[in-house]
Amino acid sequence: MGTDTVRAGSADEAAERRREQRGWYFYDWACSVYSTSVLTVFLGPYLTSVAKNAADADGYVHPLGIPVRAGSFFAYSVSLSVIVAVLVMPLVGAAADRGGRKKPLLAAAAYTGAAATTAMFFLGGDRYLLGGVLLVVANAAQSVGTMLYNSYLPQIAPPEERDAVSSKGWAFGYAAGALVLVGNLVLYMGHASFGLSESAAVRICLASAGLWWGAFALIPLRRLRDRRSATEETREPTAPGFRQLAATVRDMRRHPLTLAFLLAYLIYNDGIQTVISQASVYGSEELGLGQSTLIAAVLLVQVLAVAGALALGRIARTHGAKRTILGSLVAWAVILAAGFFLPAGAPVWFFVLASGIGLVLGGSQALSRSLFSHLVPPGKEAEYFSAYEMSDRGMSWLGPLLFGITYQLTGSYRDAIISLVAFFVIGFALLARVPVRQAISDAGNPVPERI
Repeated sequence: MGTDTVRAGSADEAAERRREQRGWYFYDWACSVYSTSVLTVFLGPYLTSVAKNAADADGYVHPLGIPVRAGSFFAYSVSLSVIVAVLVMPLVGAAADRGGRKKPLLAAAAYTGAAATTAMFFLGGDRYLLGGVLLVVANAAQSVGTMLYNSYLPQIAPPEERDAVSSKGWAFGYAAGALVLVGNLVLYMGHASFGLSESAAVRICLASAGLWWGAFALIPLRRLRDRRSATEETREPTAPGFRQLAATVRDMRRHPLTLAFLLAYLIYNDGIQTVISQASVYGSEELGLGQSTLIAAVLLVQVLAVAGALALGRIARTHGAKRTILGSLVAWAVILAAGFFLPAGAPVWFFVLASGIGLVLGGSQALSRSLFSHLVPPGKEAEYFSAYEMSDRGMSWLGPLLFGITYQLTGSYRDAIISLVAFFVIGFALLARVPVRQAISDAGNPVPERI
């Protein structure tokens, strides 16, 4: 009878864990649409056109009296949003761990970002400054929300389930991004048949991402539960901005192998983010491909990233997350080498390249997240994931810099794209040297049978 009671209790715990994991997946489903439709496709060109409408005769706008070229306003706004996120994430992460109440903070981040994105519907005429403010708020809120969302992973999934759970989360995000992007493209390409101007169609697409984000964020907020940290009574008060980040880094120095993994991730993820951001430039400037081809390639990447994330998650069950990530980095290097030889004016081969990117993109990111979750000391999930998120978003500047310098020196985008192989080679070498089993043990976590 006692055994039956224990089994029933274990079954109930497993059912509750599955329910919480399904809720967790839906935050990626909710917020990934912002990354795909807003940041990747629509907002950059549209906000640039709005800034140009407001520009003076010399092509400058003057936010807060500062002369800025209209064509640079979007890039500067993205950079400012990263700075805001870097300041806020350590504060929120430490507060979440100290109080054990992540869900109210996740709700605040989600609905701040969703509201700012929905308000982009009013971004018309020459309201470039409104667009910049909304972009900074939405982008920073997404970074903070994603950090909190990631920090739930070690709490809702035992070690043996973590790779699969992380991979499903990424798959949900890419699936939502593809689904909404299809609807957005139908509206945008056929705006005249719907009785809409091009501007109105874009503004509806932008706002729809915010409404989607807010609506589906309700699911994780209902299903996820807060857990009191075992260490919260001994935690120091949250310090301001960079002081809190410095305190987090000092604490991470007590776990040098965790820091070593984070360094490897920072480097190879910089390469991944640069490929994502510069592939369209390579396609348009070097290969001479049109905008419709580039948008279709973005959609193809989104669709195949779902399958790629799930497939690499399955491979990790057999070969371990570290080996699978290392294999994906080899694949990234091969893809870039193939991209160097792509013929101009041949969209079919560009789609083949996009297919390769899609298949390794989701899996390499998902498994990096799940592997890092094993290296986080218990009770410091949000704080450590704030550093991880900053590596993901706030430190990805070296790749674009190398890309730009290589093009400036050689005048060739082919040389620029092949130069990014260095990030995957160096990242591979650094990750290969990290003894992950020892790192997990040193962090105070149980070591999975296969990692």
